[in-house]
Amino acid sequence: MDWNTAIKGYKMYLQLERSMSSHTIDAYLRDIRKLAEFILNAFPDRNTVKIGHADIQAFVNTLYQIGLSERTQARVLSGIRSFYKYLLLEDLIEEDPSEMVDSPKLKRKIPEVLSYGEITRILEAIDLSTPYGHRDRAMLETLYACGLRVSELTGLKISHIYFDIGFVRIIGKNNKERLVPIAPDALKYIRIYQKEVRNKMPRIDTAASDILFLNLKGKGISRISVFNMIKKYTQLAGITKNVSPHTFRHSFATHLVEGGADLRVVQEMLGHESILTTEIYTHLDRDYLRETIMRFHNGNRR
Repeated sequence: MDWNTAIKGYKMYLQLERSMSSHTIDAYLRDIRKLAEFILNAFPDRNTVKIGHADIQAFVNTLYQIGLSERTQARVLSGIRSFYKYLLLEDLIEEDPSEMVDSPKLKRKIPEVLSYGEITRILEAIDLSTPYGHRDRAMLETLYACGLRVSELTGLKISHIYFDIGFVRIIGKNNKERLVPIAPDALKYIRIYQKEVRNKMPRIDTAASDILFLNLKGKGISRISVFNMIKKYTQLAGITKNVSPHTFRHSFATHLVEGGADLRVVQEMLGHESILTTEIYTHLDRDYLRETIMRFHNGNRR
């Protein structure tokens, strides 16, 4: 099978079987096309996906040689493995050439985390005398209270908020659903925003009729708007850390672990497929404790 035919079939597989977002699919296809280009340049007569593991290893080695980070190399290799998994499922190849390819060794990246006091300072920096101050407060309260991804926050539906039982239904990656408890304070600010701002908007776009958080034009608020909003309030709060929407998610998880929450519970709350992804917060917790002891314990001041 030639590359173009295989890539078209793979795209349909990602759309229909894996239900991936268009951005994720584009990234996967871009990486496979890079592999195809590499093979065709190295072996002009080989217009086929049937290659060996040494060919893929050589491609990964070139990624290293041009200076791509280990994390980027790992992401590209993950896409290649997904592609060959698809070819195996469709019986288009007999064995997976990516199976024996060495993965780059990734350094564990400890995410930036805010203390509870810093979270409070950011929330209190919001001016509630303006209508959209109420929206912003409701958004950040919800972001932290539920540990949401920014896409989950911007896509949150009114019909998925269960005020009576204190839960929200979240549509996460690959359209997977989960129920997450939401704090009373977040629900309070959501009610205020709905009553004082959202219900008084002159126009709401039909496509956003069930979307909770809207922009000035009555449409669903964008991811970049959330990023910019958080940057603004972080600066107003006098916090110099590099804070993004995901920082609130990391902080939510870290505070749960520090409070003694079971790791499986945290995994469920975050919507992680693997417990290994959630385990970073146990390392983060230990690093935080070690740093605190080294900084404040009297025995370390001599």
